[in-house]
Amino acid sequence: MRKARRVAAARGRPLRVMFADEARFGRMNRPRPCFSKLSKLGEVASQLIREYIYLYGAVSPTDGTCAFLILPASDTECFQIFLDTLSKKFSRWHILLVVDGAGNHNSGDLVIPANVTLTFLPAYSPELNPQEHIWDEIRENIFKNYAAKSMDEVCDKLVEAALYIERNPKMVKSMTSFPYIMNSL
Repeated sequence: MRKARRVAAARGRPLRVMFADEARFGRMNRPRPCFSKLSKLGEVASQLIREYIYLYGAVSPTDGTCAFLILPASDTECFQIFLDTLSKKFSRWHILLVVDGAGNHNSGDLVIPANVTLTFLPAYSPELNPQEHIWDEIRENIFKNYAAKSMDEVCDKLVEAALYIERNPKMVKSMTSFPYIMNSL
């Protein structure tokens, strides 16, 4: 964090701490309990079609700001696209981007933008990444008991989810402002 603050100060930019991750969404769903009218038996669609797409996301716990990008894979090339997009979206900031240790996050082929500094969470600790709470929110409120007929429908649902999250910064802040993060800033 100190190094990122020094870099941000040297370049005359404010520092924005963000946590990033990617999640897989697709046509395979897992039915979950739900309510129905007393007179009707509840029905939930279920399917096992193995088609997926990835939603990349970054969240700033201090103010609830988010950025999302829908990409076809979880690989170095797609993470590079996400980094470049994030860098352009927050071009007035220096971003300290906290990520997990996935291979595509620390690949030697990545070209880290000038206004981004990567730092890594400890191994096997997804509970430290507040972006995981965003994925839970999307799965529980947007994709719960939803069986998509096509990948285009999944993409449309992901756009809806991203807009829902981006338009609710107070909710995002309340979900992601972990004490260990807020006390360290």
